Amino acid sequence: MKKFVLLVLFLLAAQTDAQAQSRQDFVLVNKTGNEISEVYISTIKTNDWEENVIGDDSLEDDEARTIHFANAGKACMWDLKVVYEDDDSTAIWNSIDLCRTSRVTLFYNRNTGRTSATFD
Repeated sequence: MKKFVLLVLFLLAAQTDAQAQSRQDFVLVNKTGNEISEVYISTIKTNDWEENVIGDDSLEDDEARTIHFANAGKACMWDLKVVYEDDDSTAIWNSIDLCRTSRVTLFYNRNTGRTSATFD
C-alpha cells in the first residue's frame, strides 16, 4: 500500500510539472557573437510584438535562456524578433511551429550581415 501511495504522489507531481510547462516553451540560444537586448514573440495572427520576453535582462553571446509561455492556448505558430544591443538592428523569423520546436539557436554571419537560426 505504501508503494502505491508513493507511486500516486509521483504521478501527480509529474503531471503538475507537465502542466506548468507550456508546449510552446523553448530554449533560445545566442551564438551570434553579439548581445541581444530584446526578444519578442507573437502569434502569427497579430501585428503587435507584445512585450520583451527577457525584460530588462539581455542575452549574452553563448548564453541560453528558456522562454516560458503563460496561457499560450493552442496556438503553435509564432513569430520571433530579436534586437541587438550594439546597434538596435533586428532579425525576424515568421511562422515558427513552437509546438514542435524546443530549441532555437541564433547565428550571425559577419560577412553577409545576416542572422540565421536553427529550429530543433
